[in-house]
Amino acid sequence: MNRQYQSTTGLDTNSLPFRLYQKAKMFGQWDPLAIDFSKDKEDWKRFSADERHFILLVLSQFQAGEEAVTVDLLPLVMAIAEQGHLEEEMYLTTFLFEEAKHVEFFRLFFDSVGHTEELAPNTSENYNRIFSIELPTAMKRLRTDTSPEAIANASVTYNMFVEGVLAETGYYGFQQSCARNNILPGLLAGLEHTKRDESRHIGYGTFLLQRLISQDGDLFDFVSQRMSELMPLAMGLIEDNYAHYETPPFGVDADEFINYALKQLGVRLEVLERARGKTMSELYRMKESEVGIA
Repeated sequence: MNRQYQSTTGLDTNSLPFRLYQKAKMFGQWDPLAIDFSKDKEDWKRFSADERHFILLVLSQFQAGEEAVTVDLLPLVMAIAEQGHLEEEMYLTTFLFEEAKHVEFFRLFFDSVGHTEELAPNTSENYNRIFSIELPTAMKRLRTDTSPEAIANASVTYNMFVEGVLAETGYYGFQQSCARNNILPGLLAGLEHTKRDESRHIGYGTFLLQRLISQDGDLFDFVSQRMSELMPLAMGLIEDNYAHYETPPFGVDADEFINYALKQLGVRLEVLERARGKTMSELYRMKESEVGIA
């Protein structure tokens, strides 16, 4: 049967995915090249060896993570497109553009402070398990399996865990460090843009999982179990990073990171559980604030 490419019903411009698409057009047009890293360069000269090591370690993980997501994202876009969710597909097309800009932003920071050597992110067992096994396996599965469980697994791994726990926790830590010490304004400005982009990505993931759970309430148990499997990797990665230092750099210690990550997990699961029993109309008409977007 030939596929019908023209929409016969028009666009649902009031749906949450379409509103997220509009927000991406409005707020996603920032340019990494416009960020001023001049003070960051001066700050860098004053940092101790441990402080430089910490920044390079964690931001290398950010860059590698953004690259991994950029490479692995397409199967999710294709799965949603094949199922005919046009407004969702339109919004998902903005993800690749934004993730690619994040890669560019982190690379520009490294270049601005004079670190042009090959980046060496933490290659601990936890890090490799997340970005070399869990993320690509979940996303590549969608090439041959677009079942609700497979899509839920991909969204949990990408949106809820990599972005909603790992990245959000990292942003929080760097924002705390920069604000407390009045340092790295260029990095902080770029992180604000990046965090805003990814809050929309997480919001869409929250919507997608709610849509799937509303159709099959048992999927919430799968989502909860999957997050329980992934969270020890986040805890381990944080501990791996801080194992290098006797005194936590910039005054933010591992416990603060871990507590924030656990809080993020609780918030995500509480929102998702509320999807049980909701209708499709209720989900598509949710406010952005209901999926964590200001």
